[in-house]
Amino acid sequence: MPDLLSLTWSHLQEAKAAPNGRSAGRVVHDGDLRQTVVGLAAGTELGEHNAPHAATLQVLHGRLRVTSPSGDDELRTGALHLLTHERHAVLALEDSVFLLTTVTSSPVPTPDAAH
Repeated sequence: MPDLLSLTWSHLQEAKAAPNGRSAGRVVHDGDLRQTVVGLAAGTELGEHNAPHAATLQVLHGRLRVTSPSGDDELRTGALHLLTHERHAVLALEDSVFLLTTVTSSPVPTPDAAH
C-alpha cells in the first residue's frame, strides 16, 4: 500500500525543484480507477482541461483554487472536492499536493435508464 504522507512530501520537494513546478505519480491503477498524487509549487497552474467521467481532488497539503465556469473553489488541506463535468483549472495558492481520483469510463446504462 502506498504511504500518502511520504508521497506528499516527496512530490512536494520534486515539484519545488522542477522547472515546471509540478510532480506527479500514479499510486493506484485498477481497471477504470486511477489515483495520482500531484505536487504543485506555489503559483503553478494546471491549465484549463476537461474532467474525466468521475473525479475527485483531495488536498493532502497546501491550498488550491479550482476554477470553472460555475465558479471558483478555494480548497485547503483535508478538503475533498468533486470535479464536475465541465472544464476546469487548478492553481496552487501555496506549495500544495493533492490526490486525484478518477474513473475513466462511463457507466453502462441500465435498461431502466433508457426510458
